[in-house]
Amino acid sequence: MTVIADQLQFKDRLDDHAQDFDVLIVGGGMVGLTLAAALGGTSLTVGIIDRAEMEATTDPKFDGRASAIAAGSRAVLDAIGVWTELARHAAPILEIRVSDGSSPLFLHYNSRDLGDGPLGHIVENRHIRRALLDQLAALDTVRTIGGHGLVANERGAIGATVLLDDGTQLTSRLIVAADGRNSALREDAGIGVMGWNYDQTGIVCTVSHARPHHGIAQERFLPPGPFAILPMEGNRSSIVWTERTDLAPRLLALDDATFTNELARRFGDFLGEISVVGKRFLHPLSLAHAERYIDDRLALIGDAAHSIHPIAGQGFNIGVRDVAALAEVVVDTFRLGLDPGSTIVLERYQRWRRFDNSIMLAVTDGLNRLFCNGIAPVRLARDAGLAAVDRLPALKRVLMRHAMGQMGELPRLVQGRSL
Repeated sequence: MTVIADQLQFKDRLDDHAQDFDVLIVGGGMVGLTLAAALGGTSLTVGIIDRAEMEATTDPKFDGRASAIAAGSRAVLDAIGVWTELARHAAPILEIRVSDGSSPLFLHYNSRDLGDGPLGHIVENRHIRRALLDQLAALDTVRTIGGHGLVANERGAIGATVLLDDGTQLTSRLIVAADGRNSALREDAGIGVMGWNYDQTGIVCTVSHARPHHGIAQERFLPPGPFAILPMEGNRSSIVWTERTDLAPRLLALDDATFTNELARRFGDFLGEISVVGKRFLHPLSLAHAERYIDDRLALIGDAAHSIHPIAGQGFNIGVRDVAALAEVVVDTFRLGLDPGSTIVLERYQRWRRFDNSIMLAVTDGLNRLFCNGIAPVRLARDAGLAAVDRLPALKRVLMRHAMGQMGELPRLVQGRSL
Protein backbone atom coordinates (compact mmCIF):
# COMPACT_ATOMS: atom_id res chain seq x y z
CA MET A 1 0.00 0.00 0.00
CA THR A 2 2.77 2.43 0.87
CA VAL A 3 4.43 1.98 -2.52
CA ILE A 4 1.12 2.52 -4.35
CA ALA A 5 0.32 5.60 -2.25
CA ASP A 6 3.77 7.05 -2.86
CA GLN A 7 3.40 6.56 -6.62
CA LEU A 8 -0.06 8.17 -6.64
CA GLN A 9 1.25 11.14 -4.61
CA PHE A 10 4.21 11.46 -6.97
CA LYS A 11 1.85 11.33 -9.98
CA ASP A 12 -0.27 14.08 -8.43
CA ARG A 13 2.83 16.29 -8.19
CA LEU A 14 3.65 15.57 -11.84
CA ASP A 15 0.10 16.40 -12.92
CA ASP A 16 0.19 19.68 -10.98
CA HIS A 17 3.00 21.12 -13.14
CA ALA A 18 2.61 22.20 -16.75
CA GLN A 19 6.39 22.71 -17.19
CA ASP A 20 6.98 19.21 -18.40
CA PHE A 21 9.93 17.82 -20.39
CA ASP A 22 10.71 14.52 -21.98
CA VAL A 23 14.40 14.98 -21.09
CA LEU A 24 15.92 17.35 -18.52
CA ILE A 25 19.68 17.92 -18.75
CA VAL A 26 21.52 19.22 -15.68
CA GLY A 27 24.77 20.93 -16.69
CA GLY A 28 25.28 23.50 -19.43
CA GLY A 29 28.86 22.69 -20.37
CA MET A 30 29.79 21.73 -23.93
CA VAL A 31 28.71 18.09 -23.58
CA GLY A 32 25.35 19.00 -22.03
CA LEU A 33 24.71 21.62 -24.70
CA THR A 34 25.60 19.11 -27.43
CA LEU A 35 23.03 16.63 -26.09
CA ALA A 36 20.38 19.38 -25.91
CA ALA A 37 21.07 20.31 -29.53
CA ALA A 38 20.95 16.66 -30.65
CA LEU A 39 17.64 15.94 -28.91
CA GLY A 40 16.21 19.36 -29.73
CA GLY A 41 16.31 18.53 -33.42
CA THR A 42 13.65 15.85 -32.81
CA SER A 43 10.10 16.04 -31.42
CA LEU A 44 11.30 15.53 -27.84
CA THR A 45 10.86 18.42 -25.41
CA VAL A 46 14.16 19.22 -23.70
CA GLY A 47 15.16 21.40 -20.77
CA ILE A 48 18.75 22.24 -19.82
CA ILE A 49 19.69 23.73 -16.45
CA ASP A 50 22.91 25.42 -15.37
CA ARG A 51 23.94 27.72 -12.55
CA ALA A 52 25.60 30.00 -15.08
CA GLU A 53 23.59 32.10 -17.49
CA MET A 54 23.03 30.51 -20.90
CA GLU A 55 22.36 33.16 -23.51
CA ALA A 56 22.82 32.79 -27.24
CA THR A 57 24.26 36.30 -27.40
CA THR A 58 27.06 35.41 -24.99
CA ASP A 59 30.40 36.03 -26.71
CA PRO A 60 33.14 35.66 -24.08
CA LYS A 61 36.52 37.09 -24.84
CA PHE A 62 39.34 34.77 -25.82
CA ASP A 63 40.69 33.11 -22.67
CA GLY A 64 43.14 30.55 -24.06
CA ARG A 65 41.05 27.40 -23.79
CA ALA A 66 40.48 25.15 -26.81
CA SER A 67 39.36 21.59 -27.49
CA ALA A 68 40.46 18.86 -29.87
CA ILE A 69 37.55 17.69 -32.00
CA ALA A 70 38.12 14.26 -33.53
CA ALA A 71 36.64 13.37 -36.90
CA GLY A 72 33.83 11.37 -35.26
CA SER A 73 32.89 14.32 -33.05
CA ARG A 74 33.00 16.63 -36.06
CA ALA A 75 30.45 14.34 -37.74
CA VAL A 76 28.17 14.66 -34.70
CA LEU A 77 28.46 18.45 -34.63
CA ASP A 78 27.74 18.53 -38.36
CA ALA A 79 24.69 16.28 -38.00
CA ILE A 80 23.18 18.52 -35.29
CA GLY A 81 23.73 21.65 -37.36
CA VAL A 82 26.62 23.50 -35.72
CA TRP A 83 29.72 22.47 -37.66
CA THR A 84 29.20 24.95 -40.51
CA GLU A 85 29.64 27.79 -38.01
CA LEU A 86 32.48 26.08 -36.15
CA ALA A 87 34.37 25.36 -39.38
CA ARG A 88 34.97 29.11 -39.70
CA HIS A 89 37.09 28.95 -36.52
CA ALA A 90 38.54 25.42 -36.76
CA ALA A 91 42.19 24.62 -37.44
CA PRO A 92 42.69 21.19 -39.06
CA ILE A 93 45.08 18.62 -37.64
CA LEU A 94 46.80 17.22 -40.73
CA GLU A 95 49.67 15.41 -39.02
CA ILE A 96 50.57 14.25 -35.52
CA ARG A 97 54.16 13.68 -34.40
CA VAL A 98 54.73 11.70 -31.21
CA SER A 99 58.21 11.75 -29.67
CA ASP A 100 59.89 10.69 -26.44
CA GLY A 101 61.89 13.62 -25.09
CA SER A 102 65.03 14.23 -27.14
CA SER A 103 65.00 10.79 -28.77
CA PRO A 104 65.45 10.90 -32.58
CA LEU A 105 62.86 8.10 -32.91
CA PHE A 106 59.23 9.16 -33.28
CA LEU A 107 55.78 8.13 -34.50
CA HIS A 108 54.24 10.09 -37.36
CA TYR A 109 50.54 10.09 -38.28
CA ASN A 110 49.56 11.72 -41.57
CA SER A 111 45.97 12.35 -42.67
CA ARG A 112 47.01 11.68 -46.28
CA ASP A 113 47.49 8.02 -45.35
CA LEU A 114 43.72 7.78 -44.83
CA GLY A 115 42.74 10.08 -47.66
CA ASP A 116 39.48 11.40 -46.23
CA GLY A 117 40.26 14.72 -44.58
CA PRO A 118 41.93 15.95 -41.38
CA LEU A 119 42.53 13.76 -38.36
CA GLY A 120 40.65 16.32 -36.30
CA HIS A 121 40.37 20.04 -35.57
CA ILE A 122 41.24 22.44 -32.76
CA VAL A 123 38.52 24.95 -31.89
CA GLU A 124 38.39 27.53 -29.10
CA ASN A 125 35.85 26.62 -26.44
CA ARG A 126 34.16 30.02 -26.72
CA HIS A 127 33.27 29.31 -30.36
CA ILE A 128 31.94 25.84 -29.54
CA ARG A 129 29.76 27.18 -26.74
CA ARG A 130 28.49 30.10 -28.84
CA ALA A 131 27.56 27.87 -31.80
CA LEU A 132 25.68 25.43 -29.55
CA LEU A 133 23.79 28.19 -27.74
CA ASP A 134 22.82 29.80 -31.05
CA GLN A 135 21.53 26.43 -32.25
CA LEU A 136 19.47 25.92 -29.08
CA ALA A 137 17.94 29.39 -29.42
CA ALA A 138 16.63 28.37 -32.85
CA LEU A 139 14.95 25.18 -31.55
CA ASP A 140 11.36 25.49 -30.32
CA THR A 141 11.57 22.20 -28.41
CA VAL A 142 14.45 23.29 -26.12
CA ARG A 143 14.25 25.55 -23.09
CA THR A 144 17.44 26.81 -21.44
CA ILE A 145 17.24 27.60 -17.74
CA GLY A 146 20.36 29.51 -16.79
CA GLY A 147 21.29 31.15 -13.50
CA HIS A 148 19.64 28.47 -11.38
CA GLY A 149 20.94 25.39 -9.62
CA LEU A 150 19.22 22.14 -8.79
CA VAL A 151 18.72 21.59 -5.06
CA ALA A 152 16.67 18.38 -5.00
CA ASN A 153 15.34 15.66 -7.26
CA GLU A 154 12.97 12.75 -6.95
CA ARG A 155 12.86 9.89 -9.44
CA GLY A 156 10.25 7.18 -9.52
CA ALA A 157 8.47 4.61 -11.62
CA ILE A 158 6.43 7.06 -13.68
CA GLY A 159 8.65 10.13 -13.88
CA ALA A 160 11.05 12.50 -12.17
CA THR A 161 10.78 15.95 -10.64
CA VAL A 162 13.47 18.46 -9.73
CA LEU A 163 13.47 21.49 -7.47
CA LEU A 164 15.48 24.57 -8.44
CA ASP A 165 17.02 27.05 -6.03
CA ASP A 166 14.25 29.60 -6.74
CA GLY A 167 11.51 27.12 -5.79
CA THR A 168 10.59 26.16 -9.35
CA GLN A 169 9.64 22.50 -9.83
CA LEU A 170 10.15 20.82 -13.20
CA THR A 171 9.13 17.36 -14.32
CA SER A 172 10.66 14.99 -16.81
CA ARG A 173 10.73 11.37 -17.91
CA LEU A 174 14.55 11.30 -17.91
CA ILE A 175 17.22 13.33 -16.11
CA VAL A 176 20.69 13.48 -17.63
CA ALA A 177 23.63 14.32 -15.38
CA ALA A 178 26.07 16.47 -17.36
CA ASP A 179 27.20 18.30 -14.24
CA GLY A 180 30.91 17.48 -14.37
CA ARG A 181 33.44 15.36 -12.53
CA ASN A 182 32.05 16.36 -9.12
CA SER A 183 28.50 15.50 -10.19
CA ALA A 184 25.96 16.14 -7.43
CA LEU A 185 23.38 14.01 -9.24
CA ARG A 186 25.78 11.07 -9.37
CA GLU A 187 26.53 11.40 -5.68
CA ASP A 188 22.84 11.77 -4.80
CA ALA A 189 22.12 8.53 -6.69
CA GLY A 190 24.76 6.72 -4.62
CA ILE A 191 26.87 5.88 -7.67
CA GLY A 192 30.46 5.26 -6.64
CA VAL A 193 33.56 6.28 -8.57
CA MET A 194 36.73 4.29 -9.21
CA GLY A 195 39.90 6.24 -9.85
CA TRP A 196 42.93 8.05 -8.55
CA ASN A 197 44.75 11.34 -8.70
CA TYR A 198 47.94 11.64 -10.71
CA ASP A 199 50.85 13.57 -9.24
CA GLN A 200 50.44 15.78 -12.28
CA THR A 201 48.75 19.07 -13.14
CA GLY A 202 47.98 20.34 -16.61
CA ILE A 203 49.01 23.90 -17.48
CA VAL A 204 46.83 25.09 -20.35
CA CYS A 205 47.47 28.21 -22.41
CA THR A 206 47.74 29.49 -25.97
CA VAL A 207 50.85 30.81 -27.67
CA SER A 208 51.44 32.76 -30.84
CA HIS A 209 54.55 31.96 -32.88
CA ALA A 210 56.51 33.52 -35.69
CA ARG A 211 56.21 30.65 -38.18
CA PRO A 212 53.15 28.66 -39.36
CA HIS A 213 52.46 25.25 -37.85
CA HIS A 214 51.11 23.76 -41.13
CA GLY A 215 48.48 21.82 -39.22
CA ILE A 216 51.00 19.64 -37.40
CA ALA A 217 50.26 18.62 -33.80
CA GLN A 218 53.11 17.60 -31.54
CA GLU A 219 52.91 15.25 -28.55
CA ARG A 220 56.19 15.15 -26.64
CA PHE A 221 56.71 12.91 -23.66
CA LEU A 222 58.87 14.65 -21.07
CA PRO A 223 59.80 13.26 -17.62
CA PRO A 224 56.95 15.02 -15.75
CA GLY A 225 54.38 14.07 -18.41
CA PRO A 226 53.19 14.83 -21.95
CA PHE A 227 53.65 18.25 -23.55
CA ALA A 228 51.17 18.83 -26.37
CA ILE A 229 51.34 21.55 -29.05
CA LEU A 230 48.04 21.70 -30.93
CA PRO A 231 47.53 23.85 -34.07
CA MET A 232 44.97 26.66 -33.86
CA GLU A 233 43.79 29.33 -36.28
CA GLY A 234 46.60 31.50 -37.62
CA ASN A 235 50.08 31.28 -36.14
CA ARG A 236 48.79 30.09 -32.78
CA SER A 237 48.92 26.81 -30.87
CA SER A 238 47.13 25.46 -27.82
CA ILE A 239 49.48 24.13 -25.13
CA VAL A 240 48.69 21.31 -22.69
CA TRP A 241 51.77 21.15 -20.50
CA THR A 242 51.84 18.41 -17.85
CA GLU A 243 53.95 19.11 -14.78
CA ARG A 244 54.42 17.79 -11.26
CA THR A 245 51.62 18.94 -8.99
CA ASP A 246 54.03 20.61 -6.58
CA LEU A 247 55.75 22.59 -9.36
CA ALA A 248 52.82 23.64 -11.57
CA PRO A 249 51.40 26.41 -9.28
CA ARG A 250 54.85 27.99 -8.97
CA LEU A 251 55.23 28.00 -12.75
CA LEU A 252 51.81 29.55 -13.17
CA ALA A 253 52.72 32.30 -10.69
CA LEU A 254 55.79 33.41 -12.67
CA ASP A 255 55.77 36.78 -14.39
CA ASP A 256 54.99 36.73 -18.12
CA ALA A 257 58.60 36.89 -19.33
CA THR A 258 59.87 34.16 -17.00
CA PHE A 259 56.89 31.91 -17.70
CA THR A 260 57.42 32.31 -21.45
CA ASN A 261 61.10 31.42 -21.06
CA GLU A 262 60.21 28.24 -19.16
CA LEU A 263 57.63 27.37 -21.78
CA ALA A 264 60.09 28.03 -24.63
CA ARG A 265 62.60 25.59 -23.10
CA ARG A 266 60.07 22.80 -23.58
CA PHE A 267 58.49 24.14 -26.76
CA GLY A 268 61.69 24.53 -28.77
CA ASP A 269 62.42 27.01 -31.55
CA PHE A 270 61.00 25.17 -34.58
CA LEU A 271 58.17 27.75 -34.90
CA GLY A 272 60.33 30.75 -34.07
CA GLU A 273 59.76 33.17 -31.22
CA ILE A 274 56.70 32.47 -29.07
CA SER A 275 54.54 34.58 -26.76
CA VAL A 276 51.65 33.62 -24.47
CA VAL A 277 48.21 34.89 -25.50
CA GLY A 278 45.35 35.07 -23.00
CA LYS A 279 45.10 33.44 -19.59
CA ARG A 280 46.87 30.44 -18.14
CA PHE A 281 44.94 27.65 -16.43
CA LEU A 282 45.74 24.83 -14.01
CA HIS A 283 43.89 21.51 -14.16
CA PRO A 284 44.75 18.83 -11.57
CA LEU A 285 44.83 15.52 -13.45
CA SER A 286 43.01 12.40 -12.34
CA LEU A 287 41.29 9.30 -13.60
CA ALA A 288 37.71 8.66 -12.51
CA HIS A 289 35.13 6.20 -13.77
CA ALA A 290 31.61 5.86 -12.42
CA GLU A 291 30.72 2.35 -11.24
CA ARG A 292 27.63 2.60 -13.41
CA TYR A 293 26.24 5.20 -15.80
CA ILE A 294 22.58 4.88 -14.90
CA ASP A 295 20.06 4.88 -12.08
CA ASP A 296 16.27 5.17 -11.99
CA ARG A 297 15.45 7.70 -14.73
CA LEU A 298 19.01 9.00 -14.62
CA ALA A 299 21.88 8.77 -17.13
CA LEU A 300 25.42 10.09 -16.70
CA ILE A 301 27.36 11.59 -19.62
CA GLY A 302 30.71 13.32 -20.06
CA ASP A 303 32.80 14.07 -17.00
CA ALA A 304 29.97 13.00 -14.70
CA ALA A 305 30.61 9.47 -15.98
CA HIS A 306 34.38 9.58 -16.61
CA SER A 307 37.43 11.80 -16.27
CA ILE A 308 40.40 10.97 -18.45
CA HIS A 309 44.06 11.99 -18.71
CA PRO A 310 44.50 14.58 -21.50
CA ILE A 311 47.38 12.60 -23.02
CA ALA A 312 45.45 11.91 -26.25
CA GLY A 313 43.04 14.86 -26.23
CA GLN A 314 40.01 12.56 -25.95
CA GLY A 315 38.07 14.05 -23.01
CA PHE A 316 35.52 16.05 -25.01
CA ASN A 317 35.37 13.42 -27.74
CA ILE A 318 34.29 10.50 -25.57
CA GLY A 319 31.69 12.81 -24.04
CA VAL A 320 30.36 13.54 -27.53
CA ARG A 321 30.16 9.80 -28.22
CA ASP A 322 28.15 9.43 -24.98
CA VAL A 323 25.79 12.06 -26.37
CA ALA A 324 25.44 10.27 -29.72
CA ALA A 325 24.67 6.90 -28.11
CA LEU A 326 22.23 8.23 -25.49
CA ALA A 327 20.42 10.42 -28.02
CA GLU A 328 19.97 7.45 -30.37
CA VAL A 329 18.49 5.05 -27.81
CA VAL A 330 16.22 7.75 -26.35
CA VAL A 331 14.93 8.98 -29.71
CA ASP A 332 14.39 5.49 -31.12
CA THR A 333 12.38 4.53 -28.02
CA PHE A 334 10.33 7.74 -28.07
CA ARG A 335 9.38 7.22 -31.73
CA LEU A 336 7.96 3.82 -30.84
CA GLY A 337 5.71 5.50 -28.28
CA LEU A 338 7.60 3.93 -25.38
CA ASP A 339 9.13 5.45 -22.25
CA PRO A 340 12.56 7.02 -23.04
CA GLY A 341 13.49 7.02 -19.35
CA SER A 342 12.85 3.34 -18.71
CA THR A 343 15.52 1.08 -17.27
CA ILE A 344 15.76 -1.09 -20.39
CA VAL A 345 16.58 1.98 -22.51
CA LEU A 346 19.21 3.24 -20.09
CA GLU A 347 20.80 -0.19 -19.81
CA ARG A 348 21.27 -0.23 -23.57
CA TYR A 349 23.07 3.12 -23.35
CA GLN A 350 25.29 1.86 -20.53
CA ARG A 351 26.26 -1.33 -22.40
CA TRP A 352 27.07 0.70 -25.48
CA ARG A 353 29.33 3.27 -23.81
CA ARG A 354 30.87 1.89 -20.65
CA PHE A 355 33.06 -0.75 -22.29
CA ASP A 356 34.37 1.67 -24.94
CA ASN A 357 35.14 4.29 -22.31
CA SER A 358 36.83 1.71 -20.08
CA ILE A 359 39.24 0.87 -22.89
CA MET A 360 40.04 4.54 -23.55
CA LEU A 361 40.67 5.23 -19.86
CA ALA A 362 42.95 2.19 -19.59
CA VAL A 363 44.92 3.12 -22.72
CA THR A 364 45.51 6.74 -21.69
CA ASP A 365 46.42 5.73 -18.13
CA GLY A 366 48.84 3.10 -19.41
CA LEU A 367 50.50 5.47 -21.87
CA ASN A 368 50.98 8.10 -19.20
CA ARG A 369 52.56 5.61 -16.80
CA LEU A 370 54.76 4.12 -19.52
CA PHE A 371 56.17 7.41 -20.77
CA CYS A 372 56.68 8.88 -17.30
CA ASN A 373 58.93 5.95 -16.40
CA GLY A 374 62.54 7.15 -16.52
CA ILE A 375 64.21 3.73 -16.17
CA ALA A 376 66.70 3.41 -19.04
CA PRO A 377 65.65 -0.05 -20.33
CA VAL A 378 61.99 1.02 -20.32
CA ARG A 379 62.81 4.17 -22.23
CA LEU A 380 64.82 2.25 -24.82
CA ALA A 381 61.99 -0.24 -25.27
CA ARG A 382 59.30 2.40 -25.75
CA ASP A 383 61.45 4.38 -28.21
CA ALA A 384 61.97 1.21 -30.21
CA GLY A 385 58.23 0.60 -30.01
CA LEU A 386 57.43 4.04 -31.44
CA ALA A 387 59.82 3.45 -34.32
CA ALA A 388 58.42 -0.03 -34.96
CA VAL A 389 54.81 1.18 -35.09
CA ASP A 390 55.88 3.97 -37.43
CA ARG A 391 57.01 1.31 -39.91
CA LEU A 392 53.67 -0.57 -39.84
CA PRO A 393 51.22 1.37 -42.03
CA ALA A 394 48.27 -0.97 -41.43
CA LEU A 395 48.60 -0.69 -37.65
CA LYS A 396 49.00 3.08 -37.87
CA ARG A 397 45.77 3.35 -39.86
CA VAL A 398 43.92 1.37 -37.20
CA LEU A 399 45.33 3.59 -34.44
CA MET A 400 44.42 6.73 -36.37
CA ARG A 401 40.85 5.51 -36.92
CA HIS A 402 40.52 4.75 -33.22
CA ALA A 403 41.80 8.19 -32.21
CA MET A 404 39.39 9.75 -34.72
CA GLY A 405 36.46 7.99 -33.03
CA GLN A 406 35.65 5.88 -36.08
CA MET A 407 36.06 2.37 -34.69
CA GLY A 408 33.55 0.02 -33.08
CA GLU A 409 29.74 0.19 -33.08
CA LEU A 410 29.16 3.78 -34.16
CA PRO A 411 25.97 5.69 -33.35
CA ARG A 412 24.20 7.26 -36.33
CA LEU A 413 25.35 10.77 -35.41
CA VAL A 414 29.02 9.68 -35.39
CA GLN A 415 28.45 8.30 -38.87
CA GLY A 416 27.22 11.76 -39.90
CA ARG A 417 23.59 10.57 -40.19
CA SER A 418 20.61 12.25 -38.59
CA LEU A 419 18.70 10.76 -35.68
